[in-house]
Amino acid sequence: MEAVDLARLQFALTIIFHFLLVPLSIGLAFLVAIFQTAWYRTKNPVYLRMTRFWGKLFLINFAVGVVTGIVQEFQFGMNWSAYSRFVGDIFGAPLAIEGMVAFFLESTFLGLWIFGWDKLSPRVHLACIWIVSVGTAISAFWILLANAWMQHPVGYRINPISGRAELSDFAALVTNPTLWVHFPHTMLAAFATGAFFVLGISAFMLAKKRDVEVFSHSAKIAIVVGLVSSVGVAFSGHLQAQVMTDQQPMKMAAAEALYETQEGAEFSLFAWGDLSGDPPALNITVPTVLSILADNDPGSTVHGINNIQAMYAQKYGPGSYVPIVWVIYWTFRIMTGSGFAMIALAACGLWLMRRKKLEDSRRYLLLLPFAIFLPQIANTTGWIFTEMGRQPWIVFGLQKTEEAASPIVSSAAVLATIIGFGAIYGILLVVEVKLILKYVKAGPPEVDPEDIPVHAY
Repeated sequence: MEAVDLARLQFALTIIFHFLLVPLSIGLAFLVAIFQTAWYRTKNPVYLRMTRFWGKLFLINFAVGVVTGIVQEFQFGMNWSAYSRFVGDIFGAPLAIEGMVAFFLESTFLGLWIFGWDKLSPRVHLACIWIVSVGTAISAFWILLANAWMQHPVGYRINPISGRAELSDFAALVTNPTLWVHFPHTMLAAFATGAFFVLGISAFMLAKKRDVEVFSHSAKIAIVVGLVSSVGVAFSGHLQAQVMTDQQPMKMAAAEALYETQEGAEFSLFAWGDLSGDPPALNITVPTVLSILADNDPGSTVHGINNIQAMYAQKYGPGSYVPIVWVIYWTFRIMTGSGFAMIALAACGLWLMRRKKLEDSRRYLLLLPFAIFLPQIANTTGWIFTEMGRQPWIVFGLQKTEEAASPIVSSAAVLATIIGFGAIYGILLVVEVKLILKYVKAGPPEVDPEDIPVHAY
């Protein structure tokens, strides 16, 4: 493999691993803040035990996420120096703001939350975890702003002397329409990730009849958060698809393996066979649904891959502008299928909860621990779809991926770092899983509100 291919593989592996942790941290911070708010308002020790238990799991995940996140920004300088030189003036700004503002906000108030139980008033201590939760959202905002610019570059100019892209309009960067469909979609997905993590563990403990009161409360809150956020992900994803169709029509066409332009385009539920150009052997479709998804109009025209390829070749020059169609087609379906499965499971849980049968529905409870993986699968395939669907561009319409790699980094050097990072990340994965299993097995701590000093009230 060439160095650029190995560099892509390395970035894909490290970012996928990191992104297993980030949405979970965002979602757990939000849920822990909800649990502590419930304790602050009711002084019910059950909510205090929930806060301590889920807070500990959040801290484990947050710590590992910080370590794995450090590698990401270094890769831009190591493997993608041509990219960094070309767009560093623009891309570096949101990353710097995220590091200096959002991350320090999270870290500072997380430290206050950890060590402030018996030193801060309940109101101030509660405010700390809410600030941490808001900080995770601010951090996500700036990262997504950088990614949205790669998807749809705005507010820049090309310096005629240096040939580099320079920021000319910060307001355009912040108001990028791609950002404002990506951000809510990603945040809602993170809330769903945290909710199904809490729900899966709670269901497992309820099935074993352990700490029923604690995990019954956790499960019920997680069901509500999971259902609302999963439905929100579906609606925000629809808006994202419409913006994507306008900005990157090739990605939408590849998602449907649609080669010829259609009016009143069909939506492919399932296809089997060759997706490289010829009609597949089996293709189950629903009439006009693709046009509705793309434009809210059952009769609208959706451009096919062949038409878009011809337009791009005329606009950008000779070459192939078609991504790997089968990857885009299937990641889109795995992502959406996982999302609808989450909605169905959460809706079923709400129905059981309303009928007061949740704690006794053993089959449902034993199914939910496996549902922990659904949002992770949806998150991972969603990002693969988003990033690989943009190829061959690293910055859409401005720079191709093959032009962005470091020219002097050898394949052997990149391969060596892949092996090294793989070993480190493997160790971190084992450490996180073992720690989480250890504290889940221990269960929520017995906490007596009287143990908290009187001055804390």
